[in-house]
Amino acid sequence: MSNIIVITGASSGFGALTARALAQAGNTVYAGMRETAGRNAPQVKAAADFAAANGVDLRAIEMDVNSQDSVDAAIAQIESEHGRIDVLVHNAGHMVVGPAEAFTPEQLAELYNVNVLSTQRVNRAALPGMRRRGAGLVLWVSSSSVKGGTPPYLAPYFAAKAAMDSLAVSYAAELARWGVETSIVVPGSFTSGTNHFAHSGRPSDTATEAEYEAKYAGLMDQVAEKLAALAPEGADASLVSDEIARIVALPAGQRPYRVHIDPANDGSEEVSELADRIRREFLTRVGLDDLVTGAGR
Repeated sequence: MSNIIVITGASSGFGALTARALAQAGNTVYAGMRETAGRNAPQVKAAADFAAANGVDLRAIEMDVNSQDSVDAAIAQIESEHGRIDVLVHNAGHMVVGPAEAFTPEQLAELYNVNVLSTQRVNRAALPGMRRRGAGLVLWVSSSSVKGGTPPYLAPYFAAKAAMDSLAVSYAAELARWGVETSIVVPGSFTSGTNHFAHSGRPSDTATEAEYEAKYAGLMDQVAEKLAALAPEGADASLVSDEIARIVALPAGQRPYRVHIDPANDGSEEVSELADRIRREFLTRVGLDDLVTGAGR
């Protein structure tokens, strides 16, 4: 039986690639995106064209993850059409680039809203159905920046992704007794197949940004070049979407808790292995070992 899957932020990047990979695997996939009748209309058409050309079930759906009403309407529509959601993929996110001091508090709050609060809106809409059925998978697209080597000028994004990852870790334990699984997929930096920096936001305080630029001239270009040089040949963003499709296809109870796909090998996997082991051991010490989730627990 195919899965009913909803992906947030699926108009481009990892989200669009994942929606296509999961649809090609035989699932019914709802690609969530905002402004489906406006600026994302070309992406809606691209998804429909892909579905027709490949004979798969890929459907764009209006879902603005910054609006609880929009999220509720999308989830209600999917559940009305199919009676369930089997897999929820948290992919929506936004990146900003620049010196941390040059971003206003309001900009940080906006980034936190997109990268973190959005997951809470979608969870509150989709999890009641999963909990009632005692089954489901919540898959979070994290970032190696959460625990790996972190270059400067990406602090607001890194902070938001770290918050989202922490939320995923807590949800994993709290959903375990409901029979709802958690998998955290951790991509590193990819310079092929998607672009982390092309659509990134910039600081509002341009005067402060200019002061930093005088001291750190060309820093982001240097980082981008070095990351590209570190990545092995063939390290395309489709590695992430293929891994997500592989995880979803695994039987319940055999899905991994955390997986890294990091061409640059920034050290995130090594640190995460230690942190996740300590988490497992602590839960066991306090008598909550049944909350340890994932294959190989």
